[in-house]
Amino acid sequence: MKKQNIINLVRYYSEKNDAAFRNEVKEIAQDFDRNGDEEIGEYLMELISTADYYVPQTSYKNLEYLKKCSYNDKPLSLPDTIYEDVMGLVRSVNKELPISKTLFYGAPGSGKTECAFQVARLLNRDLLSVRMEELVDSHLGQTQKNIISLFDEIQHLSSRNVVILFDEIDSLVMNRLSNNDLREMGRVTSTFLKELEQLSEKILLICTTNLKDSLDKALLRRFDVCISFDRYSKEDIIEASLSILKYLIKRTNFKLDTRLFTKILNNTETLPYPGDMHQIIKLSLAFADDSYEYDYLRKLYTTLQGNNKLNIAELSQKGYTLREIEVLTGVSKSSVSRRLKESDL
Repeated sequence: MKKQNIINLVRYYSEKNDAAFRNEVKEIAQDFDRNGDEEIGEYLMELISTADYYVPQTSYKNLEYLKKCSYNDKPLSLPDTIYEDVMGLVRSVNKELPISKTLFYGAPGSGKTECAFQVARLLNRDLLSVRMEELVDSHLGQTQKNIISLFDEIQHLSSRNVVILFDEIDSLVMNRLSNNDLREMGRVTSTFLKELEQLSEKILLICTTNLKDSLDKALLRRFDVCISFDRYSKEDIIEASLSILKYLIKRTNFKLDTRLFTKILNNTETLPYPGDMHQIIKLSLAFADDSYEYDYLRKLYTTLQGNNKLNIAELSQKGYTLREIEVLTGVSKSSVSRRLKESDL
């Protein structure tokens, strides 16, 4: 072994160049073999053939179809039924049980993608998301080749350090029996199924979809577990929304009024899922008048009701108190009381 071999090994390691590092080890092993040290040569070759290579979490420079996602501190309040299923998944992975291919399905905004982040955090792993824009190619047959390359990237990662996320898997694979299916996409689905079948059970893969019924039945059978996120009651959405408000309002000068906030949500016939509620609450805070500490509640109310005009008599009929009407409309309680009396005449 030459000095240059040592320099190359250190350089390739520092550059996270796995392929070059392996080739350098092969060259060193062959050099030992040529000089009569067959046992050392064989030992080195055995090491690189069985090693579970891991690209360090601080850098994934060599990955083409995967990108590292940063954690965030956004709150995620799940219904007990969904929470128990997700924690069951985490426990099974920690126990190294063969449950590795998971599907999160449900309506947009129900928390599927955010939950994948939480799973990775609970397992103390990096979350790597598939770059769908790099994977899908308009050239005939290229998407299939990209899928094969993607799974090759996945197989060379350390299974104990990553969670792989296929967000909106329905954008890649589809039901091959559908009358609207294109022949090319059918081949893409078949390739994906084959690669998924060969994926190591040690790799935790999470797929999400809003369109479970449109997925190929053969794909659904390959998942070890499918978790539905369509299990929110109105109370669950209100609880999640309250958690979101408490998180977002800290960055503002507005005052928290959980009672009126909850009342507005209870008086709304149909509430969006938490993902959409997060956006509604954020915009209510962003566009509210800073000079009035409760103006975000007015914005929230008008957004959910789809009506920018606040009617004092209507608010009273819905059970809002004089003080609550004052908060929502900016009209003093005495004026509210007078107007209500006048409307009764």
